[in-house]
Amino acid sequence: MSYFRDNIDKTAGYMPGFQPVSTEVIKLNTNENPYPTSPKVLEAIRNVTADQLRRYPNPMGQEFREAAAKVNGVEPENIICTNGGDDLLTIAIRAFCDKNRPLAYPVPTYTLYSVLTELQDCPMIEVPFKKDFALPDELKDTNASLTIVCNPNAPSGTYLPPLVLADFAAKIKGALFVDEAYIDFAPQSCASMVRELDNIIILRTMSKGYSLAGLRFGYGIASTNIIETLMKVKDSYNVDAIAIKAATAAILDQEYFKINVEKIKAERTRLTTILHRLGFEVYDSHSNFLLAKCPGGNGQKFFDELVKRNIFVRYWSSPDLADKLRITVGTPQQNDRLIEALKEIKNK
Repeated sequence: MSYFRDNIDKTAGYMPGFQPVSTEVIKLNTNENPYPTSPKVLEAIRNVTADQLRRYPNPMGQEFREAAAKVNGVEPENIICTNGGDDLLTIAIRAFCDKNRPLAYPVPTYTLYSVLTELQDCPMIEVPFKKDFALPDELKDTNASLTIVCNPNAPSGTYLPPLVLADFAAKIKGALFVDEAYIDFAPQSCASMVRELDNIIILRTMSKGYSLAGLRFGYGIASTNIIETLMKVKDSYNVDAIAIKAATAAILDQEYFKINVEKIKAERTRLTTILHRLGFEVYDSHSNFLLAKCPGGNGQKFFDELVKRNIFVRYWSSPDLADKLRITVGTPQQNDRLIEALKEIKNK
């Protein structure tokens, strides 16, 4: 006999990318920033007092809301702080979806969406992307209560301009959730759309561009009406005192942030060019990773051989991804090691 709800028993659960214990490996499998976070973040953490830890944190993370609002050109009331971007996904799906209110999204995309849908026990509508990862026309006709579009998309890295998403949001009946976890490496955010359209929620994370994946801090941008409703669903104190201070210091140090982002974008261009020369087909990426179709179409072979060389990338065995690898853009030195390994494997 099981003690759990049927849908929980049936859910496989989300499988995060492998986290190797050894520090001797080249880790290019979970899209972490290869550069350290701003020194101002460490200073902010060191300055947290015992009294701040004794007390509960500000339940809204107000200090960060005000900083993020300035950076994004919105008001603090348009910001909700969350325990990583995944927390905002959980909050939104709980707020919008139930057995009679479906969730829709184009595929292939971030696989956590399907897991959260199963946990919420709501209908799931998956619509295949077009071949070039443009939005499928059928997506606007699902009548879903919530539609998620990952932009730039994971695992393809492809990007849709804000005007495309604004037009889409105006045509659907429910809310549009734009997952901008990788927007730091793309041309333009959809943040300004929340001033004109009241059915849009923007997800942001401090994990990628700000090098704070270990901190677990994200935030959402939306109309005040949506933010007020999402506040009802979040945990009372979902972000802690240390995280608020660290994330605020990070987002205010825009100069340091932009330098690191530009280094990653430059390496993304270099790595794309070299992979093309090696016979890989690489999607046009606007994220901090590349999706590359392997020569000969055997993604498993390349993945296994890289592991033997202590280089970890991401591989999925599903039919639409089995011939591909997702590769996080690392430092120049890490990318050089990867390139040499791929040359060896290809010529083996």
